[in-house]
Amino acid sequence: MPFITTRTNREITKEKEEAITRKLGEAIGILGKSESWLMLDFQDNCHMYFRGLDQSSYALSEIKLYGKASKQAYDKMTAAVTTVLSEELDIPGEGVYVTYEEVENWGYNGSNF
Repeated sequence: MPFITTRTNREITKEKEEAITRKLGEAIGILGKSESWLMLDFQDNCHMYFRGLDQSSYALSEIKLYGKASKQAYDKMTAAVTTVLSEELDIPGEGVYVTYEEVENWGYNGSNF
């Protein structure tokens, strides 16, 4: 039941979206989750500033996770997300933020897990 929202000031073409989807689907196993439950949201061409500037490429990936993962798993996932966004959208690592939210209650199909 992971959900990943990625916002960026870059354009995400359909081809890039599909490549990112595939790569994040593989990476989600780092957190002990399956691609079969992964939901993704992409928001491109956002107005983003970092350090008061809008002159570079930025991204924020917010990962919501049913349950918990270890600090080591989060470290590996942050590295994976950063690599994916760097490779696919040309965003340097210093322009990527990744946040995590551990969700205790998660509903699906009319009931909760």
